[in-house]
Amino acid sequence: MNLLEHTQRIEEQLIAWRRDLHQHPELGFEEVRTATLVADTLRSFGIAVQTQVGKTGVIGTLGAGHPVIGIRADMDALPIQEANDVPYASAAPGVMHACGHDAHTAMLLGVARVLSELPDRPPGTVRFLFQPCEEKQDADGLSGASRMISDHALAGVDAVIALHIASEAPTGIVIIDDGPIHAAADAFEAVITGKGGHGAYPHQGLDPIYLLGLVIQAIYGIRSRRIDPTQPAVISIGSIHTGTASNVIPDEVRLNGTIRSLSDDIRAQLHTELEHAFAIVRPLGGDYQLTIQRGYPPLHNDATIAGAIRAASGEIVGAERTIRYGFSMGAEDFAYMTRTVPGAMCFVGAQIGSDMRPHHSPIFNIDENALKIGAAVLAQSAVRLLTQLAGQS
Repeated sequence: MNLLEHTQRIEEQLIAWRRDLHQHPELGFEEVRTATLVADTLRSFGIAVQTQVGKTGVIGTLGAGHPVIGIRADMDALPIQEANDVPYASAAPGVMHACGHDAHTAMLLGVARVLSELPDRPPGTVRFLFQPCEEKQDADGLSGASRMISDHALAGVDAVIALHIASEAPTGIVIIDDGPIHAAADAFEAVITGKGGHGAYPHQGLDPIYLLGLVIQAIYGIRSRRIDPTQPAVISIGSIHTGTASNVIPDEVRLNGTIRSLSDDIRAQLHTELEHAFAIVRPLGGDYQLTIQRGYPPLHNDATIAGAIRAASGEIVGAERTIRYGFSMGAEDFAYMTRTVPGAMCFVGAQIGSDMRPHHSPIFNIDENALKIGAAVLAQSAVRLLTQLAGQS
């Protein structure tokens, strides 16, 4: 079967859902209106619904028995003021769907409708996972995926799949690869302490800006001289704050940054090497405090699940438009789900002509022709996995 024909028939509905969600964005763990729309829509398809999963998440369950295939879509928006002049622009000041989660939610609603109406759907269960808060973590350091897992959203699931819209890839392209595809994303904050004084008499104190210069060199030497050159890794300093006047040496310098890696071993090494880089201030009489906040782990695509998505995509857009891309140093909290059960994420091109409308920007937007393609790829993948995993049981 080719489910693109089914999603083409509901294309107007997919666009309407996406535009409604885009116009009414909600931040992480605040997706009350979004969750209500999702739950009501799923019920209209005759799908069993569970709400308030992982705080504001929604689960829809279609079918019964094994295998159980989970399909995840994130629902939250970003704290960005939209700059697009479109009829469906955000009506919420300072909040915008700038990463395509409105499209993900609309597409998964489309998958739910198509599969609920499919007369020859293979036996088994499809679990629709509408996840809150992918973009941030709560006060306990947990994102929406972690919260849903804690609420048993993946209990009994044999495989979990997801997609992400790609505004920089041409519409009609599907990207799916095996192994690591997204990085672990950790953050660090540090304070370097010296002894302030008059700028004319630096010898009477200990200039923390001088110490900072040494630390920066040490930090940026980690990737080139301490990490295996065949292993992807990044440490970037994002901000530095110090001082109040041109002739005053401050007491301290504050800085923060990001740490990215694709393996647990390199992740641990980066943390250790960063500690060593800051420690060089101590023999010179300075001191430091370093705090590393662990973020999302690396996202790994299971080869078998990715292979099923690749085959499904070939049936929808053609093998020549189903490509491998390798990894990105971006991060995704879907990684928590693929660490719990075998899973994979693909990327669906949605570039508007030759426009560059990057993710997380005020001008982010997508070619809505991608909605029917993404929904079809997810639905086709679910059907393929139901059949494939049933044959292995």
